[in-house]
Parts: sequence; C-alpha cells; structure tokens
Amino acid sequence: MNDSKTGVRNVNKALPLQAKIEIAIFAALALLLDLLPSIKIATAVSISFSMVPIFIMCFRWGVKGGALSGLLWGLLQLATGTAYILTALQTFIEYIVAFAFIGFGGIFSQSIKTNLANNNRSKAFVLIVLSLIIGSFARYFWHFIAGIIFWGSYAPKGMSALWYSFSMNGISMVGSLIACLIILSLLIPSASRMIVTKSHS
Repeated sequence: MNDSKTGVRNVNKALPLQAKIEIAIFAALALLLDLLPSIKIATAVSISFSMVPIFIMCFRWGVKGGALSGLLWGLLQLATGTAYILTALQTFIEYIVAFAFIGFGGIFSQSIKTNLANNNRSKAFVLIVLSLIIGSFARYFWHFIAGIIFWGSYAPKGMSALWYSFSMNGISMVGSLIACLIILSLLIPSASRMIVTKSHS
C-alpha cells in the first residue's frame, strides 16, 4: 500500500496535455450525468452515479487529476446554475472544496493501473473499492460540515443540525458510492483501457 506515498508525491508533477483534455471532458460528462434524474429518498438525499467520470480521472491521473476534474465539475455546476447556493462560504465549501476533495480517490492510482495492466483484477478491484470510499468520504465530509453550519434550520423539529447533516449526507454518500461501484465494476473488466495509461500498458 506504499502507493499512497507515490500518489501524494505525484501531486507536484505537471499533468500532460492529454490529461488536461481528459479532465475537461470527464468533468463535463459528470455534469451531464448529474442532470439525469437521480434517486431521491428525501428532499436532502440524492443518490447518483455522476462521480464515476471523476473517479476514472482519479484512477488514470492520480490525486491531482481527480482533484482538478472534481473542481472543474463543481465550477461547471456554478456556471450552469445547477448549484444550490445559500452564501458565498457555503458555495466555496460545497462546490470548490468538497468537489476537489474527490481527488483523494486517486491515492492508489499507480497500483490500480499496474494491477490492471498485469491482469490482477482482484487486487485492482480491492484498491478501487478503497479509492471510492476515500474519495466519497473526502467529498461528503465537507457536505457534512456545511450541513451543520448552513442547512441545520431545515432539520425536522427535535432533530439536531449535526444528526440531520450526518444522516442526510451519510445516506447520500453510501448510496452514491454503491451506485458508482456497480457502474465501475461493470465497465472496468471489459474496458480496463479506460484506467490504464500508455505508461502502464
């Protein structure tokens, strides 16, 4: 698991032009997927697989690529008017910081690509699951914080802002994580080239 150190070191490396193009395309794809009807359990609970393109960037280009792709996705939501805006600080936390933090799902990028290139799919799958958990938690932690500060007044009578934010964001996180895992487990076995870059093929 020392790949996590490699992932952090790679943050300082400049991304090639191909990565920048892919980041822009996949961020736009995430926005398009986000516009599709999602599973609504409650007003504040939404389950979607729109993080899939961002996780693919995490796996292909590591923490930096995933963070930039997530950040661009958040900015696109602001630009297209699909964001839920209360205050400037809430917007910064939920659409800049939270979306960029999905990039931590790229911490095992090198090991995932190496194992897929060597046809060791079982180990790659375990690392992908770990990456999804890390990236999803990193994002929804900030939604949880924002929920306590900004959305607590929407909590049902008798429910604390902390518990309201924890339950709403927790359900959204777990549901979206499972949805992304299902999609990726269907895609990757038949299209591992989506993940493996030329240097690992």
